[in-house]
Amino acid sequence: MPEGDQKQLLHLVFGGELKSLDALEFRDLDKLDIVGIFPDYASAHVAWKSKAQMSVDNAHMRYFIVHMHRMLDPGSEKKAGS
Repeated sequence: MPEGDQKQLLHLVFGGELKSLDALEFRDLDKLDIVGIFPDYASAHVAWKSKAQMSVDNAHMRYFIVHMHRMLDPGSEKKAGS
């Protein structure tokens, strides 16, 4: 499928060291690792997995995938399901 025919679903991959293992509060916001913004979930997942595997020795380090397209157009999923 040509690039222009596929809907762009942006995903952000980022991570950082958590203050504790049972909370989602970062130890130092200035040290967040912004991996990048990706055009689809599959490529974001590849980046997330790579970074997560590199930090496996630090139990407090966590990486996340944020579905930016859901924040940019919150009604899009409801429209698609109609």
